[in-house]
Amino acid sequence: MRRVVTILASAIGIAFLIGLGAFLYMKTEMHGFSARAEPSRTEAMLATYARETAMPDSAKARRNPIRFTPEVQHEAMAHFADHCAVCHANNGSGQTMFGQGMYPKPPDLRMTRTQNLSDGEIFYIIENGIRMSGMPAFGGEATDTADDTWKLVLLIRHLPQLTASEEQQMDALNPKTPSEAEEDKEEEQFLNGGATNTKSSPMHK
Repeated sequence: MRRVVTILASAIGIAFLIGLGAFLYMKTEMHGFSARAEPSRTEAMLATYARETAMPDSAKARRNPIRFTPEVQHEAMAHFADHCAVCHANNGSGQTMFGQGMYPKPPDLRMTRTQNLSDGEIFYIIENGIRMSGMPAFGGEATDTADDTWKLVLLIRHLPQLTASEEQQMDALNPKTPSEAEEDKEEEQFLNGGATNTKSSPMHK
């Protein structure tokens, strides 16, 4: 009987300590519900550990079957500008309105945190996403995305060496709102010597 009481008391004590630890963690490490805050060092460490342990060894060992050619680079730049740049920015910095409003914020893809990952790990993240973050899964059994994803992996490897000219090319490939598209069209017409749709105000005599 005394042994049962001892075990029960120990279990209650452990549960209390776990609860107290969780409470202190929430008070000291979390910063309310704001997405503006930066994840704490503890959160970043736990997230990195979770990602590394959850990543299948088979995924880490996969090699990129696509060769980086000018044509592949252009296709990858167009894909990245259309699908990824809204959060990651064309240069991979993550300095965008959507990116900076997320929690956790997108990593700078040019830095060692991403560049030290294997090609297979980057491929796996793009295809499967990351839970409890803003990174969606872009692959799936019903879609044939593998080649496009491998091309994105090659572009991510190239981001640290991205030139100003290449970034400018990607700017032109970013999705445009109807108003932005109309502005671009009018600007092009103006530069080509044509008339624009801008209506001038009537002159008073």
